[in-house]
This record gives sequence, structure tokens and C-alpha cells, in this order.
Amino acid sequence: MTGWSHLTVRADPAKRREVLGFVRHALQDANLDEKGLFEIELAIDEAITNIISHGYPAGGGPLTVGVLPGEEWVTVELRDRGIPFNPLLHPPVDVSAPLGDRKIGGLGVHLIRNLMDEIAYEYRDGENILTMRRRLR
Repeated sequence: MTGWSHLTVRADPAKRREVLGFVRHALQDANLDEKGLFEIELAIDEAITNIISHGYPAGGGPLTVGVLPGEEWVTVELRDRGIPFNPLLHPPVDVSAPLGDRKIGGLGVHLIRNLMDEIAYEYRDGENILTMRRRLR
């Protein structure tokens, strides 16, 4: 396997397709079936949508995506300089509650938690750093 691949773009909805294409290309040699690749892409899409929508309310700033395919794990790191937000502190969504009783929001974080095996967050030197890992099955 190769080392880290990185892409830095402006956090903008128009860049989502470019980011997901980059991820797909970076993972082309990983031992992933189409379902596993789709689920990783979905988790990344949810995370970058949150960064774009909430991290930079006045307009997009830098967003760096790092991808590390390994023998046993795929690791994805997202870095941004937006508003600090630790998704691990976000309360779990009660998906069994009736729709009318649920609070709006939080489903993206719920999806990320359920699609990835490990998630870590750090705020360092003015950067949000979200690391997501998925075990290759």
C-alpha cells in the first residue's frame, strides 16, 4: 500500500464531488468492496457537509482531506480552520423515537458513528482534526 494522499480545497458545496472523487481514487487499491467504499464515502460526505454548513458560516475556508489505505485499516483525516466542533460530544440520536419527537439535526454524526469503526477529534493550532478509521473486512 502507499502512504498518505492529501487534497486541500475550499470548503464549498461545489467541491464535494472533487473530494469524493479524490477519496475513491486514493482507495482504488484498498481491499474494499463497492459497499465498503460507498459507506466510507458517505461518512466523508456527511463530515464535509457539516464543515461546509456549520464550520464556515461566513463562507468557505480551507478543507484538507487525507487518506491512508493500509493492510487492515483505511484512515481518513479531515482538517479545517472553521468553528471548533467536536462531533464526539454530540449526543446520540434516538432513531427509535417518533419523528415528531426528534430534534432536528445530528443524523450526519449518527451516520458517521455507524459507518466508521473508530472516530477521533482534536482541536490543535486553530484546526479541527477529525480522524475516521474503517477496518478492512
